[in-house]
Amino acid sequence: MSQILPHALPAQALLARYRADSGYADCFITEVPFPVSHADYVEAFYTSWLFKLERVVLTLLVAKPSSDAKARELARGERQDFAAWSVEARAPDQLLVCDYQGKTRSWLMVETGPAGTRLYFGTGIVPITERESGQRHMSPFFRALLPFHRVYARALLRAARARLATGRR
Repeated sequence: MSQILPHALPAQALLARYRADSGYADCFITEVPFPVSHADYVEAFYTSWLFKLERVVLTLLVAKPSSDAKARELARGERQDFAAWSVEARAPDQLLVCDYQGKTRSWLMVETGPAGTRLYFGTGIVPITERESGQRHMSPFFRALLPFHRVYARALLRAARARLATGRR
């Protein structure tokens, strides 16, 4: 599978808790025909050419600098923060990070099979609570960004997959 496809969140996904209670969680997958460790996937994702552009933006707009070395440390479990995120949860095959404002989550997971590795990427958005009614829903800002986000999420996963494939040559 060289495509990037939307997919249901696996039951064991650390991101699944954000799908409930009026929150938002998505999941995209792709596959590579070779084994990939979770650490290698996390490093490839955060050091891809596209994510490096996002890192520049984060440095300029919110003073949250990062580096490839820090991405590697995050991937190996040696650091609990990276750019605008901090680690919320880890499992041997998953990483869930929270943005510095607590509004979004990013999730990466690998699943190795006999024909290669399935790479997962997802985003969670925490709902806001209306003061008067107590109702929870996605903010209008995040709702407006969803079409762009879905395109960008696929592009990020494609860039990580390409980085992993390039590293094998």
